[in-house]
Amino acid sequence: MNISPRMMLPLVALAAMAAPAMAQPAPSTRLVSRDGGDRLLVRGHRASPQAAVRINGRPVEVSGGTAWRIELPVATVREWSAGNARALHVTVGAYDAAGGDVATVRLPIGMLARDIELASLVVRAR
Repeated sequence: MNISPRMMLPLVALAAMAAPAMAQPAPSTRLVSRDGGDRLLVRGHRASPQAAVRINGRPVEVSGGTAWRIELPVATVREWSAGNARALHVTVGAYDAAGGDVATVRLPIGMLARDIELASLVVRAR
């Protein structure tokens, strides 16, 4: 099939609109155990190794280039988060009104939940 140059431009434009933009994967969290205690591993991607990373509004030093990672002590995550928080806010890039990429990243289930002492627990069999 022979397509004229005049027909190529609309076809290229349609193909560009149909293809989704290559977005960076969302950051992720995982609880890891180290000799010094439990830590929260946060991993993500950024467009440039120089792009700043903030967790809950606080600047952090991450390791890695465009694929970055940081391990935070659980005590630090508790201090930086509201009680019973279920997520962190991770900002990559500019931290202003124009803003960088902000992601809400889920914490491992129950990580910041308070301990509850039960006076009794009733279990019934059916």
